[in-house]
Amino acid sequence: MRTVSRQAHRVAVGALFFLLGLCFATWASRIPSIQQRMGISEAGLGGVLLAIPLGQMLTLPLAGWLVAKHGSRRVILGSVVLYATALLGLGWAQNLFQLVPCLILFGVGGNLTNISVNTQAVGVERLYKHKPIMGSFHGLWSLAGFVGAAIGSFMIGHAVPPGWHFVGIALFILTGLVVSAGYTVRQDSGVDPDQPIFVRPDKELLGLGAIAFCALICEGAMFDWSGVYFKKVIQADKAWVGAGYTAFMSTMAAGRFGADWLAHRLGPKRVIQLCGLLTATGLSIAVVFPMLPTALLGFLLVGFGTSAVVPLVYSAAGRSTHMSAGMALAAVSTIGFFGFLLGPPIIGFVAGATSLRVSFAFIAFMGLCVSAVAGRVRV
Repeated sequence: MRTVSRQAHRVAVGALFFLLGLCFATWASRIPSIQQRMGISEAGLGGVLLAIPLGQMLTLPLAGWLVAKHGSRRVILGSVVLYATALLGLGWAQNLFQLVPCLILFGVGGNLTNISVNTQAVGVERLYKHKPIMGSFHGLWSLAGFVGAAIGSFMIGHAVPPGWHFVGIALFILTGLVVSAGYTVRQDSGVDPDQPIFVRPDKELLGLGAIAFCALICEGAMFDWSGVYFKKVIQADKAWVGAGYTAFMSTMAAGRFGADWLAHRLGPKRVIQLCGLLTATGLSIAVVFPMLPTALLGFLLVGFGTSAVVPLVYSAAGRSTHMSAGMALAAVSTIGFFGFLLGPPIIGFVAGATSLRVSFAFIAFMGLCVSAVAGRVRV
């Protein structure tokens, strides 16, 4: 059997992160086109989009077990094919009866790829003697989001139907999978065919899950509410309504590429604590000084603040001695997922009861919670 260098492993797994980010961004970039083609109302679209988290929830207890039983390499190969195939279904769906099942499969594929590719990343990181490299992988996923959005804008501008757009991206993803497959990590640490489906996480994993929960509340709220905040609170001109989201996404992507360097020098715990403080500071600036320049500065800081937390938490979970890397990642990811899922509606409820500024102050408090919990957990 040929020996694969750690650099080759890193490039292959990095490519997979990019392909998975591209797959999701491709779907997201054409949501308005599909909504218009099917005549779906705003309220109806909100209900339809719940199919993706439903698919993710269906595999939450199974993803880690599948990785533990069969290894992340086998799971990533199968799940990427499922993810790309579901993308094709989304592009060619003609009605809701076809679209919703495809969205559920898209959610299933997304969660399986998330756990398996992060397990692969943990395996590559071990080859580097636990030198932090997880942030760069997540940075590639974020970078793919920008690429996918740009390609989507080009396709819309040239009136390319979503179906043909998705065919091109799916073929690119599957080609990338074929090229990368031979360089993935073949053996995970702690793979156990007899691993039970449900394993109680230990105290350390629950602490890591709590950090992920608070961080993903912040991240989910920024994804869904940043534009609304700039429109209703900042009262920005129409051309600037999306500037907050762009600022947040740009620094989150950039921060992930720098997270490994910073974690290597300061240690993961200090970096996570710093990230929590940056999130709280940035949101506080946007709340206390609701003007365009200060809000942009605040959202830039929030992007840096949210950038490194999840990669570093996943890296720490993958080093668990209590269970296999796949099961540990699934446990932490599951807890964090509920933060991402619950964050946006909680913001809506708080805003409805008080104001949008108060709800963003609540997100700032979640940033402080990230720092506080990180101080009590071994990272």
